[in-house]
Amino acid sequence: MRPCSSDVCLSSSQPVGAMLSAMKELVDPFCLPIRSVDDAQTIVREIEALLSRQNLSLRPPPPMPNTCCGRGCNGCVWQGYYEALAYWREQAERLLR
Repeated sequence: MRPCSSDVCLSSSQPVGAMLSAMKELVDPFCLPIRSVDDAQTIVREIEALLSRQNLSLRPPPPMPNTCCGRGCNGCVWQGYYEALAYWREQAERLLR
């Protein structure tokens, strides 16, 4: 993930959804951390809204995994999902900017 140049990047421990609702017009979804499923869903929703407003299309975001065993495996499906989502977000950012 690229270093964020925005002054509104947030590194607090609040969920991303709570941060977005508190600062809706100031938050750059390309700078928000992906730390949980809720964060991921919020980021996807915000980026898809930006793409829609500009009539741009991008492939769908990666699907959420449904095969996690919950044992904390090295290379867990969630690690792969978050990496794939970060790449999708980078592609969206290039398209939008």
